[in-house]
Amino acid sequence: MPSLAGSLDLRRYSRHLLIPEVGLAGQEKLAAARVLVVGAGGLGSPILAYLAAAGVGRIGIVDDDDVDVTNLQRQILYATADVGRAKAATAAERLHALNPQIAVDAFGVRLDATNARDLVRAYHVVVDGTDTFASRYLINDACVLEGKPDVYGSIFRFDGQVSIFGAPGGPCYRCLYPEPPPDDLVPNCAEGGVLGVLGGMIGTWQASETLKLILGIGRPLVGRLVLIDALDARVREVRVARDPACPLCGDAPTIHDVAAHADVPRANDVDDIAAADLDAVLAADPAARLLDVREPHEAVLGSPAGSVAMPASQLEARLHELDLTAHYVVACRVGAKSRWAARRLRDAGFGHVRHLRDGLLAYAAIDAGFDVF
Repeated sequence: MPSLAGSLDLRRYSRHLLIPEVGLAGQEKLAAARVLVVGAGGLGSPILAYLAAAGVGRIGIVDDDDVDVTNLQRQILYATADVGRAKAATAAERLHALNPQIAVDAFGVRLDATNARDLVRAYHVVVDGTDTFASRYLINDACVLEGKPDVYGSIFRFDGQVSIFGAPGGPCYRCLYPEPPPDDLVPNCAEGGVLGVLGGMIGTWQASETLKLILGIGRPLVGRLVLIDALDARVREVRVARDPACPLCGDAPTIHDVAAHADVPRANDVDDIAAADLDAVLAADPAARLLDVREPHEAVLGSPAGSVAMPASQLEARLHELDLTAHYVVACRVGAKSRWAARRLRDAGFGHVRHLRDGLLAYAAIDAGFDVF
């Protein structure tokens, strides 16, 4: 590996070179490192920015999403003019502008069972900046199977978590959470909200843990889960032990490939409709009703004209108010709560129930007369 000595890098990284635990040798380790960041959103923005600024030689970005105006409250890599642009490519531009001496790989794809192991295998460290349980299990499983550390972080409202999974001798994510809860019962940031600055707090911590792993310094968060409560300004640490019976990293593992354990749709799941078809579906059937199951704080700008408002938290107690003969299209903000509510209606005997895929947020994107903020 060529030395950084005698190049402009000495000045760029001078504050690192002054630290005995980093120095020139450590900076050369960073320049030789390859880090994959999955998710270029609220967590990924500070993670990517600080890894690039630190001089990590090659950074991979995996994200198939586009920049939305609702991202700008916390996703600091993007500006208003970026709305509608691909996140991975836009983030790569920002990193090159910040540090043109590093290489950036932009993967505008969704991490799934078909590509996870190949992507993980090409890097030394993987940083999880996603916000769903399915993604976290996929990243964890791919990292353990490929022998790569998984720098985990999560945020929700005022609370955050940070840890490292899959490191030698340490636990994996399945040791902490053996089974994922149903996705539609666990709100993500789009459903429950998040304090914008929390992404910076947790993402920066993840970037710090990543640099420590590369440099081989300090005491990384292996076997320890840090819990951050930004509202009460409290930080707690929980010990997480490796589970010898873990099906992935235990003494007799039964999980040998991520593809074998990918999520599959439920055979008896409810039907859905796309946001672009909503108006036509409601207009074609006089018995059709839009059932809005957002909570009151989620619907401060009102509901679509003619809809029935019934918060998901009140659904069980108010089922008797609904017409068993009606055709209900159930909608929420992003399509998770509505899926649960539609299943509940179906199980209660409602014969014609569908849910709005991707929620009223998707509908607002194509109907200028309606806004769900």
